Amino acid sequence: MATQTAAFRDGHQNVGHLDVVHQHLSTNDSSGGLPRGNKRRTNNSPSESVHHCVHDSESILGIRAAMKIVLDFIRAVELRDLTSQFWQGAEHLEKKAALESAVEELELLREQLAKENLALRDEVDRVSMFEEIVGTSQALQAVISRAIKVATSDSTVLITGETGTGKELVARAIHRRSDRVSRPFVGVNCAAIPRDLIASELFGHEKGAFTGASQQRLGRFELANGGTIFLDEVGELPAETQIALLRVLQEHEFERVGGSRRIRTDVRVIAATNRDLQAAIITGSFRSDLFYRLHVFPIEMPSLRERREDIPMLVEYFIDRYARKAAKDIRHVSHETLELLQAYAWPGNIRELQNLIERSVILCETDMFSIDESWLPLPPAATESKLYIGLPRRLEVQEKNMIEEALQASHGRVFGPMGAAAKLGIPRSTLESKIKTLKIDKNRFRSLSEI
Repeated sequence: MATQTAAFRDGHQNVGHLDVVHQHLSTNDSSGGLPRGNKRRTNNSPSESVHHCVHDSESILGIRAAMKIVLDFIRAVELRDLTSQFWQGAEHLEKKAALESAVEELELLREQLAKENLALRDEVDRVSMFEEIVGTSQALQAVISRAIKVATSDSTVLITGETGTGKELVARAIHRRSDRVSRPFVGVNCAAIPRDLIASELFGHEKGAFTGASQQRLGRFELANGGTIFLDEVGELPAETQIALLRVLQEHEFERVGGSRRIRTDVRVIAATNRDLQAAIITGSFRSDLFYRLHVFPIEMPSLRERREDIPMLVEYFIDRYARKAAKDIRHVSHETLELLQAYAWPGNIRELQNLIERSVILCETDMFSIDESWLPLPPAATESKLYIGLPRRLEVQEKNMIEEALQASHGRVFGPMGAAAKLGIPRSTLESKIKTLKIDKNRFRSLSEI
């Protein structure tokens, strides 16, 4: 079975040309595994324009014939002076017509070649922007198609999906395809910065703004001016920072912490999160107006469970990377290993697969790649079952949290204008039923208000 994927140079910050790799995964190998390293590189683009390229046999013959006529004329001029008598007589008139026709054909071919060169470059750009994004599954191709369409605009993009699905890679690819490619791409992990420092990190601060602010500091939005800022885990931003971000998106300006001067900014915002922001809006931890400002062009990353057919390509890709680093020659992947990897649910998605491949390559002592089954914590069926069962449980927990927050705000009162039922916008009977079903002690909140 022959499959096709795109392999890219290491280092996703570099912009390079694309090599299309045809990976021949033969099942007839005597070792019982899939042979590796049998790659044929070609510079041909997958674009349909290749089929009309001037490098087909007919065009080559036409170019050669036209060039022969022109070169024969040039040689004749060099051998003797034909400028005066060359165009005299029927034979010379015939040569003149042939020469003019050849020059005209070469000009047409030159224009055709220029157009096709632009088409080929555009096709290379369309694919090479997705550096390190490997796979041919329909789910992944849908993401790539959406990213290509939005890249050339300045629209705000919200990338959602489980952890480890490659959200930052898509954000970087969109930046490389945009008109801002020559300007900075600045990434910020909002979950990794302490809550009391995130505003300073994003918008900068003035000297003396707080204890330890010994000098003025530029924020990430100023550093990204003219380029793209990537806000990873945007759902973790505290409420006050959400307000400041909303102002940037609405008015394209901000103030440094401790400052009063408005600073204009020209930055494209790409945000990403693995949280359900709409559920966070219901619980009050994320602003609805900010959500709709970010939700201009949503892209949802598929989990690895949704693109299992890409796992063999990803395994090959990561083995190549880590085998080179470890100076090891790994030539085969056992069928049992591939079946095991494709059956596993991958809760950590591509990042989990990448880490497992790196660990396995380090421990591998032969040319046959294999993994330790104990590294996959649960059988595939159990893992899948746990994932599907976990969804209603998570919804139940969210519902319970919402009701408890409403009860706490209403001091344990269920009905009335200031009661929890009114705050939640549901009938009293419905709320009483849910309190009973979820085993919530409403008296607990009444006693807390009396303390």
